[in-house]
Amino acid sequence: MLKICVLVSGGGTNLQAIIDRIADNTITNTEICGVISNNHDAYALERAKTHGIPARCISPKDFESRAVFHDALLEGIKEYNPDLVVLAGFLVNITPEIIRAYPNRIINIHPSLIPSFCGKGFYGLHVHEGVLARGVKVTGATVHFVDEGTDTGPIILQKPVEVLQGDTPEALQRRVMEQAEWHILPQAIDLIANGKVKVEDGKAVILN
Repeated sequence: MLKICVLVSGGGTNLQAIIDRIADNTITNTEICGVISNNHDAYALERAKTHGIPARCISPKDFESRAVFHDALLEGIKEYNPDLVVLAGFLVNITPEIIRAYPNRIINIHPSLIPSFCGKGFYGLHVHEGVLARGVKVTGATVHFVDEGTDTGPIILQKPVEVLQGDTPEALQRRVMEQAEWHILPQAIDLIANGKVKVEDGKAVILN
């Protein structure tokens, strides 16, 4: 059984997708052992509690320095003893110490087709604003392992989404979530839970 700790910052729609896909057995061999948010007001915490999942807030506002916060975050993750850490809309940089504690055991969902519209400054709505400003015709989402760069880890899955005439950043964000994120994040977790993903030479390989 793969135990996952999900890290979230906001509404938790990707968390809900994971909960739902575990419930309907689309994600197999998996349980959520804990949810952590950096935001006391994150609705994701309510989603977790509604489903009886242990959840807590570890906010940088509650610590005297960023370094102390990051230490507390790592300890908080360790307390849940997860096999995999899932960043599901977690708007906090993951430190090298956390990455080294969970090598190739942290995955992230990013709302673009990496390597486009990723890296420093490209998060949340900023990604979709960038897509529309550039005038690209196809965007999407990517699930990747987390390494010490920003959005540079091995790519597990990607799914394209068409950009429509008249799209607003908000409309595009919603469609990318509905058509891509909520599908490929559960799919990636299921693949990992069943031993079908490995990292070779810096690339993620999906096994049959």
